[in-house]
Amino acid sequence: MKKEEKIEEQLEEQVEQPAEEQIQEEQTQEEQAPTVEELQARIAELEDKNLRMMAEFDNYRRRTNKEKLELMSTAGERIFKEMLPLVDDFERATDAMTKTDDIDAVREGIKLIQQKFISFLDKQDVHAIKTDGEDFNTDEHEAVTTFAAGEENKGKVIDCTQKGYKLGDKVIRFAKVVVGE
Repeated sequence: MKKEEKIEEQLEEQVEQPAEEQIQEEQTQEEQAPTVEELQARIAELEDKNLRMMAEFDNYRRRTNKEKLELMSTAGERIFKEMLPLVDDFERATDAMTKTDDIDAVREGIKLIQQKFISFLDKQDVHAIKTDGEDFNTDEHEAVTTFAAGEENKGKVIDCTQKGYKLGDKVIRFAKVVVGE
């Protein structure tokens, strides 16, 4: 009988052990797992936060686009305001041409206006592209024609038919040139 009692005790221990472990596991899971309501509240909070951030970004994008448009229009306005004195000078020169017979004075006035205009372009970082005696460069020059100019002028610019200009480092008009061959 002792054997039977030992076996029964062992069976009872085996049955009690998993039951106790299972109860402990259930208790820890209940303690660790947030409730469904808490999770739904957290999801709603994050969705609201996401929606607000998307709206804020959309407002930022609209505002920056508006500022860019304003900047472009005011930049053009500034340049035109700086050109108005040049227009005034041309008007005075035109009036002077009708009132005077002194051609040299008119020429001198036109040269002064030209120098003033070149100075204005320099302020705007617009510069003429060098052509005289330069090597032909397709990044700055446009060949209008070629001309037999001897071996020493082969691949060089011989004549410029229209000046080219750069705004900073960007070519805004290619120089039209005659190239030696």
